[in-house]
Amino acid sequence: MPVWEYKIITSGPLGFASPQLLEQHLNQLGKDEWEIVHYQTRPDNPLAFYGLARRPVARDWTMEASLAAGSGLKSSAIPAPPEEKAAPALNTDALRAEAEERRESLLAREESLRPVHDEAADEDDEAAADDDDQFEAEELPTFFEAIRPHMRRNQKGPGMAASVEYLANKFSQTEADLIEALKECGFTIPAGPKDPPVYLEYDGDLYWLNFNHRHQLWVNTKEKPRAAFKVVPGTKVEGGPIPETGERKPEREGTPPEGGAESAALSGIHDPKSEMVPAGPALLDRLRPMMRRNRHEPGWSGSLSYLARALKTERGALESAFAALGLTMPAAAGDRPARVELGGFTYWLNRDKSGQTWINAREGAAAEAGAAQPELPLAPPPAAPAPQGSPLAAVRLLLKETKRGGVAAETGRLAAQLNKTPGELLAGLTGAGLKVPEKAREKPVFIEHAGEIFWLNRNARGELWLNAKASKFAGQPAEDGAEAGPETAGKPRRPRRKKDEASGA
Repeated sequence: MPVWEYKIITSGPLGFASPQLLEQHLNQLGKDEWEIVHYQTRPDNPLAFYGLARRPVARDWTMEASLAAGSGLKSSAIPAPPEEKAAPALNTDALRAEAEERRESLLAREESLRPVHDEAADEDDEAAADDDDQFEAEELPTFFEAIRPHMRRNQKGPGMAASVEYLANKFSQTEADLIEALKECGFTIPAGPKDPPVYLEYDGDLYWLNFNHRHQLWVNTKEKPRAAFKVVPGTKVEGGPIPETGERKPEREGTPPEGGAESAALSGIHDPKSEMVPAGPALLDRLRPMMRRNRHEPGWSGSLSYLARALKTERGALESAFAALGLTMPAAAGDRPARVELGGFTYWLNRDKSGQTWINAREGAAAEAGAAQPELPLAPPPAAPAPQGSPLAAVRLLLKETKRGGVAAETGRLAAQLNKTPGELLAGLTGAGLKVPEKAREKPVFIEHAGEIFWLNRNARGELWLNAKASKFAGQPAEDGAEAGPETAGKPRRPRRKKDEASGA
């Protein structure tokens, strides 16, 4: 006959709702005399498990059943007397002693056996059933403790939440029963998604209900916020004397108190608009480090709005200081700006496409396009003879050949070789008739000298170069009978078409 009976135990795929329910289930297995020989939990949920349990198997034994079966015992269990001898009469005491010996041997072989069914104990259990039901009801968790393990962290806010539909499936109840439980706990069911939440406090946490955009009812919880400060009402001071330890502030921001700037300085109130703007060249020396370097041309620039904020003053005060220095905006859009030379720098104002005013600075004298400047004699290097006449003759000796058959050199290097500043070199070149381009793609102005044409251009990096090459039309008469001058030099003649030659045009 089998000695043990086995049973597979499990909590289901979702597990128990709380540790208290799991403990009650395991206690009930112990009361039913089940011994757990294997117990395995899920890694993500300790309340879900599966395992194997066993309990011993033994039939109920009584004296009468043993006596009734004694006559049918085989010879292997009790030695039979020899055939020639008559069988002795059955002795009740001997049978009872033999049965007791067999029972003790069974108890020695097995550690525990199923107890003999006791009907009196069953009557005692039925009498205490009501007490057990009351005791189990007291051990059940509260509603807040039961839903806590099933709530998940909110993705768009603090705290945790769980839908009522999900909780009803977990507890094997209907949504209506769960909503009734929510009402009994004190929750207020909102009418719609836009209703403000009504909070409940339990064990230091806040709970509330809300509807989402799918009209699903959710239970939310978060930790109760702690007080960061204590609200204390203050006392208004209206028209009374100022306390000795206090200071009266102006009614509006930016309005100095009575007494002007002196009272503001004495009271310790800092007014950024009251700072004095430096006058004269000191203002330009202070603004020049605040300007940014130009990307495609030499020099620096800065907007008046930025510089006014950097000096903590108003834009109007800065414009007035510029007007005192002679820096004014041109009257018309096409007019040339007024340039002012101070301290080895040239300054002027201009306006961009968005209407913002900028101040520009460039080191050296201004080389204004098309302006008539007096010719400055250029000093050649010590090894070269002193040139006579146009300054182009001196710089022509320093130009280097290029891949396109011309000669060229950067103006900064030419000025260093001639022991001149870049401003002095540009002043001499513009006096000879050349034009300094403002942008890289600006059309150059060609000047003819000694059978060659000269022009200035600016590359993509903002460097200014002087170029020269042999003129193809030097000394040839123009179509109208006039000699080719600086304006027509470098411009190729339009070839005649066969149609014009045939018609004699």
